[in-house]
Amino acid sequence: MTLRLGYGTNGLTDLRLDDALGLLADLGYDGVGLTLDHMHLDPLAPDLAARTRRVARRLDELGLGVTVETGARYVLDPRRKHGPSLLDPDPEGRKARTALLVTAVRVAADLGAHAAHCFSGIVPEGTTTDIAWDRLEEALTPVLAAADTAGIPLAFEPEPGQLVSDLDGFHQLRHRLGDPESLGLTLDIGHCQCLETAAPADCVRAAAPWLRHVQIEDMRRGVHEHLPFGDGEIDFPPVLDALDATGYQGLTVVELPRHSHAGPELARTSLDFLRAVLTNGVPA
Repeated sequence: MTLRLGYGTNGLTDLRLDDALGLLADLGYDGVGLTLDHMHLDPLAPDLAARTRRVARRLDELGLGVTVETGARYVLDPRRKHGPSLLDPDPEGRKARTALLVTAVRVAADLGAHAAHCFSGIVPEGTTTDIAWDRLEEALTPVLAAADTAGIPLAFEPEPGQLVSDLDGFHQLRHRLGDPESLGLTLDIGHCQCLETAAPADCVRAAAPWLRHVQIEDMRRGVHEHLPFGDGEIDFPPVLDALDATGYQGLTVVELPRHSHAGPELARTSLDFLRAVLTNGVPA
């Protein structure tokens, strides 16, 4: 198989970024899902361009590919998780999220990333679904323009509980926006297990034409909780077979954002698990 495996820095928040990148390279990962956040590459701190150049050099030295992720919980608002979102009632809040995503696209271009990731957010209380869709379409338009200019795919992630929660929602967004070439999909394998009607491997096959980024972890049906491999219900050999068969060239990134306390060890055991499936067709 030719899958390229990565690990998300949102699961290594107790490590300095340089140490996290060194760890992943030493373990043998192919790349990293780099979440822009205050403890790593802060998108709001001064001298972002210079700091990004340093990270780009480090990635190059280590031979690591990269995806830029934007799921930092409190990077814009220290009191509201993922706030403000693209659906925020306050137009200035929506502009702040749009600006962050435009910055993420530019950072992705400067790092040589294969995609920049984003998501919709939860529909605010008192907001109708129609208004939420209108806000999302308006807020994403400048981001897609930036992605098109930079030549960086925008990899939109359906998230359980959000306006765009599943693959059907992604296709609704795609059609509303006129199916722009710069809009692709982040497919989280755990989310497929959590709420899609099709099996995760079938979701991979259905998503293949739009696949720009993949996140992977274990999960249980109906419970949105990212779990280490073996702690959930996913049958991984068919999933990895399906991913390989699509010809997907991006990173497949382990996504364990609530496990930073054990990040270095989970990075090791996760890679062992995935390598065993890829090599032998069975988990380690």
